[in-house]
Amino acid sequence: MSTRKRSGPGSGSGRPRSGAGGGRPPLVTWPLILRLVTIVGASAGFFLLLSVVPLYAEESGGGDGAAGLSTSALMLATVCGELAAPRLTARYGYRLVLATGLILLGAPSLLLTVSHGMGSIVAVCLARGAGFALTVVGGGALTAVLIPPERRGEGLALVGVVSGAQSVVALPLGVWLAQHAGFTTVFVIAAVFPLVTVAAVAGLPRREPAAQKPLGMVDGFRTPALALPAAVFATTALGAGIIATFLPLAVSPDRAGLVSAALFLQAATAIGARWVAGRYGDRHGPAGLVVPGLLLCAGGMLATAPTGSAAAVLIGMALFGTGFGIAQNATQTLMYARVPTSGYGVASALWNFAYDAGMGLGAVFFGLLSAGTGYSVAFAATGALMTAALVPAWLDHRMSRPPPDSPT
Repeated sequence: MSTRKRSGPGSGSGRPRSGAGGGRPPLVTWPLILRLVTIVGASAGFFLLLSVVPLYAEESGGGDGAAGLSTSALMLATVCGELAAPRLTARYGYRLVLATGLILLGAPSLLLTVSHGMGSIVAVCLARGAGFALTVVGGGALTAVLIPPERRGEGLALVGVVSGAQSVVALPLGVWLAQHAGFTTVFVIAAVFPLVTVAAVAGLPRREPAAQKPLGMVDGFRTPALALPAAVFATTALGAGIIATFLPLAVSPDRAGLVSAALFLQAATAIGARWVAGRYGDRHGPAGLVVPGLLLCAGGMLATAPTGSAAAVLIGMALFGTGFGIAQNATQTLMYARVPTSGYGVASALWNFAYDAGMGLGAVFFGLLSAGTGYSVAFAATGALMTAALVPAWLDHRMSRPPPDSPT
């Protein structure tokens, strides 16, 4: 029986491959531990200020639109940075891009300790957004290099658990610290986390010279093997953006405890499902998980529609979180499996672009829709519309399926 090396986009379906000796290679290595350290630094630095900076912008006299402007600047710089990062990683290597991202994510936060003007706040958000983009794209591509292909799903799930835990802890912690210790304390802590972990980058391996010409972002958008799973994932991310932005508004103000419990449940189930999906995908292939993940996300949005019912909200968030965790791992694993090592930067950038663009578009779309229909109808309509992503999911499955007469 002969084997063929998968050397280009679209050449693999993401089925698991065993090692040459039939055993499973070790997953947790020293380089991966160092990479996890940088993930903690980047994620903690990012999420500590995600809700704090908009609050600071409003309290600093920025006006009614200050909070939205600061978040928009952050996300705009993040998306633009994700599009530019593959070219930078191809030219300068993963380590330099990751280190630069950590510095840009951390150092500008210190400016907020001495400057309160809206111009400074927007400038800091732009710099931090660009820095976060470099950490997730350059760092994400390096992560794929450090994980054995046979255990890629499980390895990416481990990375997702570490990163997800930071969002669960750091997001509310940042607001709590701002209220009890002051904004300056939060800004300093958020700067220290990524800056301290820059030292770990020195222990990471250098990127090997690419044997093939590196892919560009245009290639990624034009390659169905990457663009189709990215489109499906963007649809699930659309729902995540809606939940984070509008669930606190859709639920009655006197039920703040329900919102907190629902958001925590959504985050926790996503982390757990991502881990389970990674282990399952390594053994059976991730391709079969894409549609179930999408359908669970759509079902979660539909179940959440009766926002006056605590049971409906909690069930909906559990369903959505489970589906989102599955979709995260399955699509990311598939995309890395379908490119050579030289394409990891583009796969990472396209996946993260789908994540951030989906969340941003979801918030805009839902805001316009709910203004005319109300939140309950908007949740139900969004859940129904999300099933349209079954089309790219089906096309992807059809394209990745080997011909009936092909050798196995």
